[in-house]
Amino acid sequence: MDHSARRVVVIGDALIDELRTPLGSDDHVGGAGLNVAVGLARLGVATTLLASVGDDADGASIRSYLADHGVELVATTNPLGTGRAVSERVDGEPTYAFSDAAVARGLDFGEAQLAAIAAAPLVAVSSYPFDDARLTERLLAAVGAEPPRLVVDPNPRPGFLRDPEAFATGFARAAAASLLVKIGEDDAALVAGGTLDEWQEALLAAGAGGVLATRGSDGASLTLAGHAPLRQGIASLDGDVVDTMGAGDATFASVVASSLARSADPGSVDWEAALTDAMRVAAATVRAPGALLRRP
Repeated sequence: MDHSARRVVVIGDALIDELRTPLGSDDHVGGAGLNVAVGLARLGVATTLLASVGDDADGASIRSYLADHGVELVATTNPLGTGRAVSERVDGEPTYAFSDAAVARGLDFGEAQLAAIAAAPLVAVSSYPFDDARLTERLLAAVGAEPPRLVVDPNPRPGFLRDPEAFATGFARAAAASLLVKIGEDDAALVAGGTLDEWQEALLAAGAGGVLATRGSDGASLTLAGHAPLRQGIASLDGDVVDTMGAGDATFASVVASSLARSADPGSVDWEAALTDAMRVAAATVRAPGALLRRP
């Protein structure tokens, strides 16, 4: 098969994470979309990232980092520059403040973007402005409904959300057209205003093909429409947990990599093994600093 036909497109954010500590600050290339794209590449999947990046020094850092990891970038030039997320740790958990350039992360759907999407067996979305109805409509129109190939992690963060209600509406529209969506406990409270299980049931009822739910210390579950949920606890690996940053992105990337087989042969994915693999990848990722996906 033509290798390019297996190239997954990731749509999401690419920015600079500025990590502040009492000792000073460090810059790292990051963003949920970028983390997923690089994670897929590290899992052996040919990947193209569609993201908004400035024509500046931070943008050059992002381009260089993606090139180092073999990820193709189709960039929308952000007139405000490259986005930044300033992170400080509060009780061990990261808190984020986003620059105006990061919040205004709209994408062009021009010729290059549409060509990449058209050729992709899967389109993985991680952190998208679903509170912008126009951009949600453009995404769904670009991907199309047949064959179904959309997988979505809404990845909402308080600093990004301009209108939580509009975001919930836009994400629900995308979920109804998706093979799989990933949601987490924090997301449920922020977007749906309820429990993770209530949100999962609502998404499945609305037409989502499946829901990957990350459950903190309880691991994760994967529920396909019409099937009993699969559950997997946190994987036990040697070494201490160093940094939980990137765990969700690694989990999502691993499941997307496993589900790539479905686009060639529906029904061919061993979802129980996919969930087990994802938990092992997440466990390896949190045993190293930063958000870079690690293989166990």
